[in-house]
Amino acid sequence: MNEIPKTHIATVSILVKEREAHAGKVNEILSRHGDRIISRLGVNLGRAGVGNYSGLITVVVEGSTAELKALTDELDGLYGIVALASILD
Repeated sequence: MNEIPKTHIATVSILVKEREAHAGKVNEILSRHGDRIISRLGVNLGRAGVGNYSGLITVVVEGSTAELKALTDELDGLYGIVALASILD
């Protein structure tokens, strides 16, 4: 009998260097995982002068541990992107 994986609610925080250069690829990845995304917030950090980063995206997602890891690893694997997931339940 196949066991159904437990689903979690998590946030994925995504720091983006050179927002204009990386927006297309980040949005493509988020769109592929769109069925798991509950909410998304994007902040322009350009005026805040936070390191070399120009954008911050926070995504609330629902999925199994494997699905959350796949999304985070795919984003984090891009040059100029730092992604970190925090499982809330």
